[in-house]
Amino acid sequence: MIPLTALWLPILLTTAVVFVVSAMVWMVMPHHKDDFARADDEDALMDAVRDSVAGPGMYMFPWAPDSEQTGEGYRERLLAGPVGILRVRDPQSVIDMKPAMAKSVLLHLAVAVFVAYLASATLEEGASYLSVFQVTGTAAFMAHGFIGFQESIWFGLPGKVAFKHALDGLVYALLTAGIFGWLWPV
Repeated sequence: MIPLTALWLPILLTTAVVFVVSAMVWMVMPHHKDDFARADDEDALMDAVRDSVAGPGMYMFPWAPDSEQTGEGYRERLLAGPVGILRVRDPQSVIDMKPAMAKSVLLHLAVAVFVAYLASATLEEGASYLSVFQVTGTAAFMAHGFIGFQESIWFGLPGKVAFKHALDGLVYALLTAGIFGWLWPV
């Protein structure tokens, strides 16, 4: 087993590269531009949300406690619609993105550390580029590529958007695999 400390360079380089590429994906690339739609009456929607929720958080509607979710009244409210999940953010988090960017770096670092751990436990020093690429790329794709599908299954993220997240994750995984394969200890 290779000590994790021997993989500090690919861990840090992967973190930096994936962070920069993910920022470019969201700010420059056109494929996420239509992920969100504008409400027909945005002002009325904003007024309704402002008057209806306590603040930032996730809200499900219609909502009922577990004990009432099998009742006819809740079922009727579901069928009458709309049914949704509303995510309300703190306006300051949109104005000042530095905390979110820092959390993003930490997430990419955590993924890189776990990828490195798995690779160090399964591959020997001097492993071939292809072996390192396969193990680290698969692990990185599992971390970066699947999250959208979970959101799609349970929380209404459109399947098309989940698929785009998976494609983004594939790019991040390929970059991760290439960096680890290139810098694997000989």
